[in-house]
Amino acid sequence: MRVVIAGGHGKIALLVQRRLAERGDTAVGLIRNPDQVDDLRAVGATAVVCDLERADVDEVAAHLHDADAVIFAAGAGPGSGAARKDTVDRAAAALLADAATRAGVHRYLLVSSMGVDRPPAAGTDDVWAAYLRAKRAAEDDLRARDLAWTILRPGRLTDDEPTGHVTLTPHAGRGAVSRADVALVLAALLDEPRTAGATLELVDGPTPIADAVHAATT
Repeated sequence: MRVVIAGGHGKIALLVQRRLAERGDTAVGLIRNPDQVDDLRAVGATAVVCDLERADVDEVAAHLHDADAVIFAAGAGPGSGAARKDTVDRAAAALLADAATRAGVHRYLLVSSMGVDRPPAAGTDDVWAAYLRAKRAAEDDLRARDLAWTILRPGRLTDDEPTGHVTLTPHAGRGAVSRADVALVLAALLDEPRTAGATLELVDGPTPIADAVHAATT
């Protein structure tokens, strides 16, 4: 399987790429900064320099040639303002979907966030509110497309070691989950096309990941 990951230098993306490489798949990470190429090579991935805030659909589509799936794991990141939450977390996700359609790549996994179903509470930080709105807009855009999409909404992210056990349901409730387990779930979702059309929340839990993903298809 050839998988192209937008936001290839992010913590989750690097873990996904390592997992894919370990099991013999081809992982291609789209990155903005050429200084990050060696970090992707170190986890077994191929790095492609492509700034999703500047690229057009034809450029991105060219990088998706022969891909079996794409994962949008990009984000404006801490320290960025409200404007970049929109240009990265919403617009770049839509650009990747446009490019996937043009390149004939049907499978699309979107890493979103819990909390996007509700309007930001009064007093919410403006940048965080912009982030939630951007993620919700990206989800809504993807649902309207003729793609085999799956939306994954992790809970509070940690850098803990993976447990291999999670709760993965449409309404998992508040909780935390390690980035390593998120990466394992993304890899498992790639193997299960019957999760297309599902929006799934993810937190720590008692269920082995393979069983949790299988249950999400029923």
